[in-house]
Amino acid sequence: MANVIYPHCNMLQHTAIHCNTHITRTWLYGECYITTLQHAATQCNTLQHTATHCNTLQHTATHCNTLQHTATQCNTLQHTATHCNTLQRTAAHCSTLQHTATHCNTLCNTLQHTAAHCSTLQHTATHCNTLCNTLQHTATHCNTLQHTITHCNTLQHTATH
Repeated sequence: MANVIYPHCNMLQHTAIHCNTHITRTWLYGECYITTLQHAATQCNTLQHTATHCNTLQHTATHCNTLQHTATQCNTLQHTATHCNTLQRTAAHCSTLQHTATHCNTLCNTLQHTAAHCSTLQHTATHCNTLCNTLQHTATHCNTLQHTITHCNTLQHTATH
């Protein structure tokens, strides 16, 4: 929109300058058309005022474009900052997950060691039960033998008397 206004402003300025030059020349050559000159001067002043207003608008449009560019840049930076914050939260979450994974691995290793120890204890308990059963069987056998020896001793003692 600003590009449409700029050539129009330049044309108004050129016309205003031309108008002032024409009035000055007409007065210098001695032609005294006061009403026409006053009317022309009024038109020239209007054109000059319009050209000045046009230049102000042109300056405002340039300033507005600069502000629009700055706002766009600001929005981009704001978007980048939001993205950065998201990445920081994600990094913190990843760090927590990594810590949890390390803790889980340690716990898993401990459980594996405990399971291996339990397996060893279970094997030892089975071995102890077998040994215990053997010892009970031997004790029972010993008791039987002792009873037999006592019976033999009684018979021997009875036979010698």
